[in-house]
Amino acid sequence: MGVEHASATEPAAAVGCARGPEPCCPQYHEAIEFLGKRWTGAIVRVLMSRSPLRFSEIAGAVPQLSDRLLSERMKELEARGVVVRTVTPSPPAPPTRVDYSLTPMGRELEPALAALESWAQRWLPGCDDSRSR
Repeated sequence: MGVEHASATEPAAAVGCARGPEPCCPQYHEAIEFLGKRWTGAIVRVLMSRSPLRFSEIAGAVPQLSDRLLSERMKELEARGVVVRTVTPSPPAPPTRVDYSLTPMGRELEPALAALESWAQRWLPGCDDSRSR
């Protein structure tokens, strides 16, 4: 019995594999579900471009994102250790300054999100054609 090779149109994992595809790693699935939540990836991407940012700056950089949902996502990102929230009192009276920035764990997402952005620009319709590919 010879070894089968993947064709250009067939995924390599599916060829010659009598036992089926590899099961999805639970941590991978959890990461995809977490980052794939509506707006989460966009928020992290904005924080990668410039950090720290105030709540209003993040809201302005992610169009159509409501303050309620941004607040929810920021709490989730903070709880997971991806974002740190820094409160700086402004004496003698409010307003208190609140900044958000990525933790080292959050910064480690940069290569994966940059690769995803590059893929999206190349393959998805409607991406900005002015960027180099």
